Amino acid sequence: MYFGILLMSRRIFMMAVRVAILAGAGFLALLFFNQSKMVYLPQRDMVASPASIGLRYEEVSFKAGDGVRLHGWFIPSESARGVLFFCHGNAGNISHRLDSISIFHRLGLSVFIFDYRGYGRSEGEPTEEGTYRDAEGAWEYLTRERRTPPQSIVIFGRSLGGSIAARTARKHPAGVLILESAFSSFRDAAEDVYPWLPVRLLARYDYDTAAFVAQVRCPVLIIHSRDDELIPFRHGERLFSAAKDPKAFLEIIGGHNDGFLRSDKPYREGLDAFLSRYMVKS
Repeated sequence: MYFGILLMSRRIFMMAVRVAILAGAGFLALLFFNQSKMVYLPQRDMVASPASIGLRYEEVSFKAGDGVRLHGWFIPSESARGVLFFCHGNAGNISHRLDSISIFHRLGLSVFIFDYRGYGRSEGEPTEEGTYRDAEGAWEYLTRERRTPPQSIVIFGRSLGGSIAARTARKHPAGVLILESAFSSFRDAAEDVYPWLPVRLLARYDYDTAAFVAQVRCPVLIIHSRDDELIPFRHGERLFSAAKDPKAFLEIIGGHNDGFLRSDKPYREGLDAFLSRYMVKS
């Protein structure tokens, strides 16, 4: 009798273990194959335009290296000190960046902002290699079609866009590079979210910002908040450590998506000081 109960208990235990293993494997498979839906959160609808905040702008259309047609805006500034090459984050589209466009415009910068494939009015579906090609196409448009001198370009990337911006600055001789609220790598960021999972093995993306920024030759400004709830402050510290001199670090306050707004004056003054020190006026 006792032996029968013991045997049955063991069978139940083994069955529970198998169910747990299958459930875990299913979750890992779901995580592996659905990463793109967690990484890219594009929106197609344009909610506003620079005209909504009183700025003149041009609708821009150009192609990525593989022929995908992309959409963007060019917002000119009279007597501009440079042109901001804006690589936005993983959600929404360019119409959700009007607050930043306004700040950069007030700092005396023309702004060129574009949507990655699958975002806004840009064709295609987003991929890591695709976002790199999109930035390459945007660089070609800005420097060849608009004949913008590379040394007058401020490459700016926020969040996921920081990795795309750093890779662009590694390949091209820009005036300066600014990375705001950026992660040191996709795998580092994923490990912060899922510390109990083997995310370095499961991750299908690299976005190795630290490796890119280590090869950048222009001046670099890292901007990060200790209050960032999505990308911890240590990512900014890693990027600053990886960057070559000359470099600067601007610490702001506030969360991942509103830090630049909550910091307000210190944010604007920090950007202005860095640009005044390192930018060659176009």
